[in-house]
Amino acid sequence: MVVNSRAERVALEAAADVPGRAVLARALDALSVPVAMLDGHDPHLPVVWVNHAFERSTGYDAATALAHQRDALPPGARRPDALLALRDAVRAGRASTQTMSLRRADGSVYACRVELAPVSSADDETPRYWVASLHDLTEQQSHDAEQAALVEAERRERRSLGLMTQVSDLLMDVDDRMTPLHEIAALLRHSVVGWAAFYVNDGGLRAAEGVDHHRPPSGKGRRHGSVGDGQAPADDAVQLLLDGVKDRPLELDLSGDYVPGSASAWLAGHVRTHGGPALTNASGAPAAVVLPVSGRRRVLGLLVVLPRVGLGIDGIERSAQTVLELTARRVGLVIDNARLYDREHRLAETLQRAMLPQQAEVDGLDVWTYYAPNSENVQVGGDWYDVLQISPDVVGVVIGDVVGHDVEAAAAMGQLRSVVRSYAYDITTPGPVLERVDQLVHGMRIPRSAGLVLSTLTRSSAGWRIEYSRAGHLPVLHVRSGEVTALMDGAGPLVGFGGHGRSTAGLDLAPGDVLVYYTDGLIERRDRGLRDGIAALSDVVGTVTARDSAGIGEEILSRLADHPEDDVAVVVVRVPDPRDVVERGRSPRRRRWSLPSEPSSIGRARHAVVRTCHAWDMPNAANAELVVSELVANAVLHGFGHVSLQLYDTGDGLRIEVEDGNPAPPIATDGHPGRVGGFGMRIVERLADWGWRPSSRGKLVWAKVRPGALPPAGR
Repeated sequence: MVVNSRAERVALEAAADVPGRAVLARALDALSVPVAMLDGHDPHLPVVWVNHAFERSTGYDAATALAHQRDALPPGARRPDALLALRDAVRAGRASTQTMSLRRADGSVYACRVELAPVSSADDETPRYWVASLHDLTEQQSHDAEQAALVEAERRERRSLGLMTQVSDLLMDVDDRMTPLHEIAALLRHSVVGWAAFYVNDGGLRAAEGVDHHRPPSGKGRRHGSVGDGQAPADDAVQLLLDGVKDRPLELDLSGDYVPGSASAWLAGHVRTHGGPALTNASGAPAAVVLPVSGRRRVLGLLVVLPRVGLGIDGIERSAQTVLELTARRVGLVIDNARLYDREHRLAETLQRAMLPQQAEVDGLDVWTYYAPNSENVQVGGDWYDVLQISPDVVGVVIGDVVGHDVEAAAAMGQLRSVVRSYAYDITTPGPVLERVDQLVHGMRIPRSAGLVLSTLTRSSAGWRIEYSRAGHLPVLHVRSGEVTALMDGAGPLVGFGGHGRSTAGLDLAPGDVLVYYTDGLIERRDRGLRDGIAALSDVVGTVTARDSAGIGEEILSRLADHPEDDVAVVVVRVPDPRDVVERGRSPRRRRWSLPSEPSSIGRARHAVVRTCHAWDMPNAANAELVVSELVANAVLHGFGHVSLQLYDTGDGLRIEVEDGNPAPPIATDGHPGRVGGFGMRIVERLADWGWRPSSRGKLVWAKVRPGALPPAGR
């Protein structure tokens, strides 16, 4: 049945069996939901009735609520925009739901969702009364806040983990020069702080981005400033941090008054100079946060940051503080490891080279030697060579390889080298020498096996003759007129396993003949065996056109030793040919030598330049000889570690490069008052264009010699 009129609906309601108003009122009053009745005819929507749940929720009882007839809906309600929306809904006669803040009778405020609906009336077309139900959102908002906090904490954790991952990736390339630290500082600036920088503690602070020539004098154990008893001032907090007295991050007042020359004064001044916008944007007295970068036994440096907001440590959120502390700690350990690795590597290379002989200047033979340790191997190896001037007409050449890359292998190599040297001077025939070496090695119980080739070259009126014996080593290559022959005779087992005598093979050498001695590091690769390696070396040697041993060696290295997987030792011996002066071959235009840091290297370098200029048909070699003498002398006197000498023919002159382990640049002076010397770089300036650059070992000084004779005096 369809009710078509209001009168019919009223009649049906009267006839129906429904509760009375008193029952309905008690039902509303018993609801657990706070409910209030509002007067819709009054524009202020005053409260005319509330249930018990409303009283419990808001603290307003019925009498108090009725007393607030002119107040906003409900009593203590805030959010005028939500209140206006409710009033607009009442005027339009439609239900509405709004969220607002309500103030309880005790003054506390809570969030609430108000649902307003008209109460239908049989007498009025426009509802007079409106019922408002209140839903407390405190618990929901608390839950939402907890969830938001968890999400934010997870976000910060992910950001911190991502940042530490990036820091770890950058630290993969760190070395003792702290090259990537400025990149880590830039990463921190872009992510968690306003400004960041690392400082190195090498007897005095310096910025890690580069060498600061205006930094305080540095030296082992030296402090900034001087305070009589040699102790840091009590207010020099930075020095106390460097000394390890303090180990927690500290705040450095950049406008503070510090002892002149102290670590705190120097650091505050440096940060004020380089802090940039992070200082400009700071409100109040700016303060930097200083964290120690600690190694295993001492503080290696500092990480200094300026917060983006606020001052000091309080301006950095807790998660960012954790990132900074972890970064400083990780940087310290990595730098400490890098320095330890570098010291071990330098020590290993120094020990290895100390066990190798310096190339002998052999009368009547052109000899070139080369040794390079595997760059990925920190420990000493077992490769060695030896060139002995046994007598004016007898030259011994030895090359060998002890199994392994450790101190034990180096010790075995040193013992074998000494034994072979001693017997070679006593007996000039290689086979008997190795027999005696076998006997001694067996008695010494050297734990490592080794292979070697011992040869003697004897000069007579008819020319040179080689005699040789092999103890489990690769064959020497003999080259004559482009034809390569592997000297396979005179073979025997490894050193110490002879027992049945050693044979000696011989060969007469002709002018222009070349002998190539080598270890397996030159030819063996993971994808290439020894046989294929020997074949590849034979192909290279057979096509070499250089007419000097250094040129031959350089071409071999350029084509075979680009990516060695083991130590490489090479000796090239060439019998000079009288036709060399007339028939100059196309020699590779590069030479290299590794020289010990001792005065004798100066003469050897001069001799190497003269021979190279002759091989390259460069006239007036006196200029180059003088220039290389001064450069190598500076490297020996003022540098450390082995000296590397390289020569290049640039097409319009000779380029000389000398590398040593001291990173300090060369300085041209006007001599030293009261003593001889000090004019070396002035001499170089007159004869060549020169410069320098940092290198992986220290520094490289180069000079391009101008063609022509020596300049006249007075110019």
